[in-house]
Formats: sequence, C-alpha cells, structure tokens
Amino acid sequence: MKPPILGKQTYLRDHPATGDTFGPFIQERYDREDDHNPLYTGRYLLILKEDHKSVMKATRMLETKWGFTVANTADFVKETLDESKIKGADALFYNELGVALMGAGEEMIDRLASSDADYLIEPEKVVYIPDEVPEATKLPSTWGIRITEALHSPYTGAGVGVAVIDTGFDTSHPDFKGREVTTYSFVPDETIQDQHGHGTHCIGTACGSVDLNEQRYGVASGAHIYAGKVLNNQGSGAQAWVLNGMTWAANSGCKVLSMSLGSKVLPGDHYDEAYERAARYALSKGTVIVAAAGNESRRSKKQFSPVGSPADCPSILAVAALDEALQVADFSNRAINPGGEMDIAAPGVAIYSSWPMPARNRTLSGTSMATPYVAGILALLFEKHPDATPSMAVKELREMARSLPLLPEDVGAGLSLAPKGKKQ
Repeated sequence: MKPPILGKQTYLRDHPATGDTFGPFIQERYDREDDHNPLYTGRYLLILKEDHKSVMKATRMLETKWGFTVANTADFVKETLDESKIKGADALFYNELGVALMGAGEEMIDRLASSDADYLIEPEKVVYIPDEVPEATKLPSTWGIRITEALHSPYTGAGVGVAVIDTGFDTSHPDFKGREVTTYSFVPDETIQDQHGHGTHCIGTACGSVDLNEQRYGVASGAHIYAGKVLNNQGSGAQAWVLNGMTWAANSGCKVLSMSLGSKVLPGDHYDEAYERAARYALSKGTVIVAAAGNESRRSKKQFSPVGSPADCPSILAVAALDEALQVADFSNRAINPGGEMDIAAPGVAIYSSWPMPARNRTLSGTSMATPYVAGILALLFEKHPDATPSMAVKELREMARSLPLLPEDVGAGLSLAPKGKKQ
C-alpha cells in the first residue's frame, strides 16, 4: 500500500534553546495562521453508495477492469489489521463499512471517478491532534473532576472497555500500575509507546486515577483501557489508521471510544461519509463515540470555526470545551454547518492529567482535554446500566447534563455530569 503523506506537526515540544515546554515557542505555534500542513495524504477512499451490499462487485471491478490487487478486512478475522500487513495491496476494502482505501495515482482516480456511479471517491484526510494550549503553571488543578461530580460518583467504570485512539500510551506509567490495558499500534513502524504525550494525557483523564500525591484526576478509574495508536509521534496520521482504530475498538467490545483528533472543516462542508459509516458500525456493536469539536475558533476575536471532522458526523458526539467559570473556551469551535451539531460540553481549560515519564503529569487546554471527560462519564453510566444500548446511554448523558446559560451551538446539552446515587 502506498504510504500516506503526513504533516510535520510537533506540538508540545520543548523550546529548542531554553527547554521550556511552556514558553513562547509553543504559544507562537498555537497562534499561527499560516499552517502549511497538508489536508490530504495523496491516497483516496472509494465509498459505496449502498454501504457493504456491493463490496464483491466493486472488488471484482477493481481487480479485473483496473488491475488492482485488493485486500479485504475479511482476511483479518483472526488478527488485527494494520497497514504493515497489506504492503503488496493497491486497495483495502473495509467490508463492514463499504469503503475502500486506494493507493492509486491521480490519473487512475480520474478514470475511476467517471467510470461508475455506484460509488463516491474522496481524498483521504490527514488527521491531527487539535492545537493544545500548555498552561503557564505546573500547579496541578483538578477542577474538572470536581465540577463534573466524578469525584463523588460511586461508579468507577469497572468492567467497561474504554478505547482512546490517539498518539499511543506510556505503558510503564506508574499512575496506571496494575490496570487492565490492551494496546495496539496502527501506525507503521511505530510501537504503542507514546513519544508525543497527547494520548497519555487523554487516557489519564478518561481512565486514570490519582497522581503521586494521591490527587485524583481521572474519571473512570476502574475501566479496562484500550489504547490505540493512530497518530504518529509528531501528532499526525492517515484517515485509514483512524478507521482501523475505530473498527478495532468496536470489534473489541468497547462501550466507549474517545477520539481527541480531527481535520479542519470549512463553513458549508459536509460531514465525512467514511467516518459516519465507521461510527454507525460502532453503534451497531454497542460502542458510543465521542470526539473533540476542534480548537480553530478565536472567540475573543469574533472568529468561529465549524465543528471539525469526525466530530461533525451525526453518529458521533461532538464535545466542546469549558473553562473553570463554565464559559466556552476561547478556542472551542461552534456548530455552524448543517448536521455538524454540538452535543455536550466538558472541562477543557487547564486540565491536569498524566504525561509520559519522566514528566509524569502535565496541565493542558483544548477540546482534546474535554472529550475524555465525557468518555469517562459514559463508562460510569455503562457500569451503572450494564445492559444499556448506546442510544439509552446517550439519552441519559444528555438528560443528566447541567444546563448552562449559553448557546446550544456552543455547548449542546450543557456540562456533562457523572451519575450519582448508591451503587447497586
């Protein structure tokens, strides 16, 4: 398979001269408006209009008419699929989704695009972690755990599988000693080990517990953690890696999937059909997906950007970020495009969580930080109601949310709250 062309984002790295992770170098990167990272990988997704019903027909067409070598997810029933296993293929069909990843050149794609009306062809997106804002203080603040009432919930997410697909996980992190953790890297030639930090931070909020000083910062401290690496050590990845991670989480029986990643969406853009197919498949397997709404807005400058992709999909919950005053974070995106709704909000400013050793813990801001709060709260709900369907869990999540005097296009149902009451 043709390798994707990815961006060079290296967020959250130390200043090259001072080594100051919280210095002006990082803030300068956050404020840049001349971002030259690519939107597309150079590969394409063929999306069948009838979902999976015509996979065999399309496969035969690619093989006999166009000479493609086609791999299929049905070939990987007994093992997890990643790109290292399909190096000799020109295309990969996701049977469950009715979507094929193709490594063909533009000339071939142009010919394919006009040859049949039974499918759509879209460029594969480059996926990034949203720009986070490192906080100037290293003083730990766990206001998010308190304001969501997770600190006093009788539930821990025990027995519930929670997947976080991101930049990986520090598997040796002492805050997670003794925890049940399943890992897999979908990034070619990179292990699950998190050399970036973003994934470990998100996993800490969703499923962590306490730090060295016994200060609680994680929501679902008893959940079974599924850590999938779909973004490389520079914080970027291919859309196909995300699709791989989504299907892996669903097929692994996870009740919750958290995705603090995405691609920028412009006003008027339609949601991505490949992501929506994957989300619907996950729902059919009992998995609720939450995703970061994105950080491209600058509300203080009256600049509002739409909910990003894949959070703008109808079958994925988009999460906004709030500050400690329960105001919308300056960077948090808004529901602007038809269908790209905001679903719920959570703490996303000055969030203290885990970080790869030796730092151990770090404080960051972003819708990336808000999303795992909602994922963790959903895990608590699934522990409370082990037989709940995704729609039942989402309904209760919305009903429990604290209403805020803010626009629904900014915060959806309001502040996500953890379930209360006595544990049965």
